[in-house]
Amino acid sequence: MGDHLAIIPTEVASSLPRGKPAFDQDPHRVREITERNLEAAIGREVRIFRRQQGMTVADLAQITGLSIGMLSKIENGNTSPSLTTLQVLSHAFSVPVTSFFKSYEERREAHHVKSGAHLEIERRGTRAGHQYNLLGHIGSNSSGVVVEPYLITLTAESDIFPAFQHEGLELLYMLEGEVDYRHGDQVYALKPGDSLFFDADAPHGPEVLVKLPAKYLSVISYPQG
Repeated sequence: MGDHLAIIPTEVASSLPRGKPAFDQDPHRVREITERNLEAAIGREVRIFRRQQGMTVADLAQITGLSIGMLSKIENGNTSPSLTTLQVLSHAFSVPVTSFFKSYEERREAHHVKSGAHLEIERRGTRAGHQYNLLGHIGSNSSGVVVEPYLITLTAESDIFPAFQHEGLELLYMLEGEVDYRHGDQVYALKPGDSLFFDADAPHGPEVLVKLPAKYLSVISYPQG
């Protein structure tokens, strides 16, 4: 009997993974000394202020009279801007000149919470019987993003509520129990080891408490300020 060729239906073939996804950020990268210097710190702040105000480099060049090339060098930490240039930029952003230096010696925080010591909170909009334990918190930071990590526990006393809505993105990782979780018009059966990553602006939440108690990690991120 000759060899047979396996014919994969188009809809199945389209769902098969096509190699590992590649992301721009290297998590193992170590910054060079030149990226930790004052010029790089100033450049990061200029870029942050520009993006916060919805400006392009061309917009900023038009407002300040500085060339696009000079602004690009400043943002990339490739030149040391004069105090006059920083003053021009501070007027454009309506911020003090000292704002450009804040990340140079800024403390990078870490929040360690020992087992059993996490803080139980009532998050705004929390339903009855939904136990939220905050696993750590870092407020204002240079990334421009706020992240809220929670351990959520559901029991027989917990309400079902598939209509939570809030800004940002949310990641769920199921640890224990089973829950049918709704996001928009889809329902996902979550079991230990499953994850669900979604836009939290759509209605979402546990619709059926299949196996209790249920515990899952919820990590919510949204723009700072």
